[in-house]
Amino acid sequence: MVRFDGRNCDEIREVKITRGYTVVPEGSVLIEIGKTKVLCTASVEERVPPFQKGTGHGWVTAEYSMLPRATEVRNQRESTKGKLGGRTMEIQRLIGRALRSVVDTSKLGERTIWLDCDVLQADGGTRTASITGAYIALVDAVKYLMHHKVIENDPLMDSIAAISVGKVNGQAVVDLAYEEDSKAEVDMNIVMTGSGKFVELQGTAEGRPFDKTDLDAFLTLGELGIRKLMESQNKALTAERGR
Repeated sequence: MVRFDGRNCDEIREVKITRGYTVVPEGSVLIEIGKTKVLCTASVEERVPPFQKGTGHGWVTAEYSMLPRATEVRNQRESTKGKLGGRTMEIQRLIGRALRSVVDTSKLGERTIWLDCDVLQADGGTRTASITGAYIALVDAVKYLMHHKVIENDPLMDSIAAISVGKVNGQAVVDLAYEEDSKAEVDMNIVMTGSGKFVELQGTAEGRPFDKTDLDAFLTLGELGIRKLMESQNKALTAERGR
């Protein structure tokens, strides 16, 4: 099966990662996966949430938002509505959980690393692109803390990335663009560490239920796609920072 954009079933979209995209944050990354573009920044704050005070542990958390014209139709800013939508809360909790899974917070001290993921352009896979890009911003923030001797030991225990998989026209595919995501029979997001462990699986049958054979195919495609994303992450982290 050849997909609408010419890709094979196991082929991810083109990935471009620009580190140091903005100069103020401790970590800043623009990640582009196909037409999806997300700006991920990491900011260090010298305090922790109340439940972490006095523990000696730090915290890693995330916020996610989408620019009003990131999609075909302008969306109203959630700040003007006075509250976050359910989708936004779900996604930023997912990003936070994913990044915390690879951080030893006892090595951060009582400080917080905020990961802000702002979608500039959406064409499917914004939450998975956010996790993949935010990890690189987190790495740069940790390097900043260690370079300035704020912390002594590297708190990162593993790498992490995420990708979407699904079933389109009866076929399992990886890295769905919006054209596919909008009509997928099954939609799943996979978050995995560099050591091959799963952090989160979010799968939903949009039409007919799927069976274990489908699930096995999704996991295989997802792992292959994530390995390719990790190659892009490693290449970006070994290159000179951008701006």
